[in-house]
Amino acid sequence: MKGYIRFLTVALVMFTIFFTTTLIKAEASGWGFRRNGEHLVPEIGKYQEILKGTNSYYVGSDPSSIYLTFDAGYDNGNLSGILDTLKEKEVKATFFVTGDFVKRFPELTLRLVQEGHAVANHSYSHKRMTSLSKDDLESDIKKLEDTFYNLTNTTMPAYFRPPEGDFDRKSLEYLTQMGYKTVFWSIAYKDWDTNNQKGADSCVKTIMDNLHDGAIILMHSVSSSNNEALPRVIDAIHEKGYTFKTVLDL
Repeated sequence: MKGYIRFLTVALVMFTIFFTTTLIKAEASGWGFRRNGEHLVPEIGKYQEILKGTNSYYVGSDPSSIYLTFDAGYDNGNLSGILDTLKEKEVKATFFVTGDFVKRFPELTLRLVQEGHAVANHSYSHKRMTSLSKDDLESDIKKLEDTFYNLTNTTMPAYFRPPEGDFDRKSLEYLTQMGYKTVFWSIAYKDWDTNNQKGADSCVKTIMDNLHDGAIILMHSVSSSNNEALPRVIDAIHEKGYTFKTVLDL
């Protein structure tokens, strides 16, 4: 009898561990949405409930505007061309930078600020949010804020983009408690792989085929295709009657 009770106790403990682990994994998410090809805001399904009440955005509040955003973890020579285009076209964009970017590329960081772009937080270490405690997440974010301020003498606005789009309800609540807005996206494509660039035509087609009111477009500053395509992308979006805003206008 004692052996049977011991067996049941062990089984109950193992089941509890398994159930809890499964539940935690189920709550963890990688950002995603469903394209529709009809120029409508994409559906985000289960994520709608996870985002609810967390000060998170994946589409802009102004339907007449488009939000160009670039993730910048490092530079490989393409960012200068992207900035040249934005300056020529008189368009302001949002750049989500990491601590490594600010430390290794101070001249580019200063140029982003000097040319009036919004420079926001992509974390100092680029670690997945779901792997960090609240204290660790806050420390990581503040470290980037301090590094950015020490270089630019400018306060980094409280907007955050999760590294790799990794998040869960708890991490979004942490960010909300810290006073941050979390910015996802509603248009994206595989532009981050520098060894597999699809070319400017593919870039333009993907964006324009999926363009919709208030779109937040995710691009990566290391993409040669983005660098080449950006003038055409901006012109094509303008021709649709849209204006460009930064995430500070959300």
